[in-house]
Amino acid sequence: MLNLIKSFIKISSFLLLVVITITIFSLPFQVLGVENMKGKELFTQNCSGCHVKGGNIIRRGKTLKLSSLERNGISNPEAIAEIARNGVGIMSGYEEVLGEGGDQLVAEWIWEEAQNAWIHG
Repeated sequence: MLNLIKSFIKISSFLLLVVITITIFSLPFQVLGVENMKGKELFTQNCSGCHVKGGNIIRRGKTLKLSSLERNGISNPEAIAEIARNGVGIMSGYEEVLGEGGDQLVAEWIWEEAQNAWIHG
């Protein structure tokens, strides 16, 4: 009987360790999913009026499509965040509207959409 209890404790401990390990390693992916959704939400609320599906209703050559971003020297999310924050050309900056860190969230989402040819946006 004592051996049975010891075996049960060992199995329970092992299963608990497995559950904790899976939880710890999956947490960053869950957080990234939440951040991605926040970036999409910020884009929808503040950017999509002019940048419908990554386009540009004001200046056709200044889209958020990957080829346009590259042509205009925008090669990473940080460059997009700077534009979202401070503006460029006739586009105003949205630092206050996007909130602290919002420029990074929306920039990461835009970059991901650009990489995927805006199939989701």
